Amino acid sequence: MKRLVFLLSIAVGLGGAVQAAPKPDPVREASVDQLQSAMARGELSAEAITRASIRRIEAFDKSRQLNAVIALNPDALAEARALDAERKAGKVRGPLHGIPVLIKDNVETRDAIPTTAGSLALKDNVTGRDAPVVARLRAAGAVILGKTNLSEWANIRSTRSMSGWSAVGGLTGNAYDARRSACGSSSGSGTAVAWSFAALAVGTETDGSVVCPSAMNGLVGLKPSMGLISRTHVVPISHSQDIPGPMGRSVRDVALMLSAMAGSDPADPVTQEADARKVDYAAGLSPDALKGVRIGVLRDRTGGPGKVETAFNAALKHLEAAGAVLVDITDSSIEGLDAAELNVLQTELKADLNAYLATTPSTVKTRTLSDVIAFNKTEVVREMPFFGQEFFEAAEKTNGLDDPAYKAAATRAKSFARSHIDGLLSAYGVALLVAPTYGLPWLSDEVNGDQFSGPSASQWPAMSGYPHLTVPMGQVQGLPLGMSFIGTQWSDAKLLSAGYAFEQVAKARVAPNQ
Repeated sequence: MKRLVFLLSIAVGLGGAVQAAPKPDPVREASVDQLQSAMARGELSAEAITRASIRRIEAFDKSRQLNAVIALNPDALAEARALDAERKAGKVRGPLHGIPVLIKDNVETRDAIPTTAGSLALKDNVTGRDAPVVARLRAAGAVILGKTNLSEWANIRSTRSMSGWSAVGGLTGNAYDARRSACGSSSGSGTAVAWSFAALAVGTETDGSVVCPSAMNGLVGLKPSMGLISRTHVVPISHSQDIPGPMGRSVRDVALMLSAMAGSDPADPVTQEADARKVDYAAGLSPDALKGVRIGVLRDRTGGPGKVETAFNAALKHLEAAGAVLVDITDSSIEGLDAAELNVLQTELKADLNAYLATTPSTVKTRTLSDVIAFNKTEVVREMPFFGQEFFEAAEKTNGLDDPAYKAAATRAKSFARSHIDGLLSAYGVALLVAPTYGLPWLSDEVNGDQFSGPSASQWPAMSGYPHLTVPMGQVQGLPLGMSFIGTQWSDAKLLSAGYAFEQVAKARVAPNQ
């Protein structure tokens, strides 16, 4: 009795009233299905979910040195209320109805916020137009919550860059240790979803920019098949390799998002087949999807003996527990891709960025890559305090899309990468390939830039245009690792099904310590 009185006296405090317990956070770690069910039962509304997301961003984004969100959409709550009115009237657009989604800040939205790609050169780039991928999300009922930070210009400005840093947004911290890299370039999207600022986010990838921040922030991320999702009104690097992709905390959430994002766009000819190829990606998910499936294990892509390889070997046991038949591939090496990819990215950066900048509002004074280079030289303190623009300067010297050397490199890059993946699948009689996605998050280093170490699985699918899925496979000393699933063109549904079956057995994702 004395102990009970003592505890009550602490709770009552000086004002004589028992302190109310903190309200439960309705969005933390909630899946799309859970949020949708709560709205269907009337326990939550789109407005309440959006408010809770905004509260989390305001409470944690700066205080925990995450810097994941560049800007909030001033119309987000109004959009949420309109969607609530639709629900009340009996109209539900689908599984994303009323779900807040964050957009990487190189993807245009029609909202009264700029699309900056993290650069002060685009601080006035308020276009008033939705990228088709954003328009599809809105049509599916998503609430566009705001824009996420990114590696400036999607990490293409410098050869010595620091992933997750931009002049507009500062440095994004890893969700599990803010001192460490969130990887990039979709850094803010990764950290934001891991911290439940939103259940879903759009990233973009040229080579690793969806799968790396997903893997290093304990998320599921998909770099889709080239041609499945429009790139119109996305600040470009390379029309050969750029593509938006969904990022979420579970395979099912990512599958639901992909179903909304995918589709043909007349302004992007590469998407001509998308409408015919897209399916309901969530409908085919099954915990039995891996039973009897032969999977090629890229043993030479683990980074060698060490903590990553140990975690990967443990994850392979989960694949076997899900019914997969593992086939070791001990030599998957291929030469000559690096130089070809570099030529493609540099040449297309100049051509594609010049074409994009020509479409921006007159308020944007940098109309070409050359203008951006000159702007950065006038803004050295704010734009180049840590690293320069070596890649930009090299790209400016390229000779255009008609250059024979570029044409040869573009053909070589795509054909070699495709034939290599398809050759491994055929030679070993396997349905897909697995490997660690990347190594562990490194400490962010303002002096030396990124310190990549260990394996990387992103290059072949990036250059080939084939899909690449990463799913959490475990942790090393509290830091997450991802398992990559790689397949041939249009095998997105197969990869998601495989990732889902693995996820149900492994249950490897651990939320950040909040």
